[in-house]
Amino acid sequence: MIVTQAVAQLGKCDVDHILNEVRKYNDFTPINDPFLEHDFGSIQLGENTIFWKIDYYDIDLHMHSPDPSDPTVTARILTIMLAEEY
Repeated sequence: MIVTQAVAQLGKCDVDHILNEVRKYNDFTPINDPFLEHDFGSIQLGENTIFWKIDYYDIDLHMHSPDPSDPTVTARILTIMLAEEY
């Protein structure tokens, strides 16, 4: 998991809240999840819009995974960022 510096600077309480919201996120729709991958979400924290994204890398973290559905060849990385950092 990667939390950007801008998100980390929001403070521990806000980061804890964000992590909890990401854990329980289930607001997937055909508009925001057209491929049914459930690998991106957006949450609101006060005036801040927070994006989270899961990317699928090969085990060595050099390129995209050859098969994201296969955990033996895939490392999943969750990134949490402010929307303006995207």
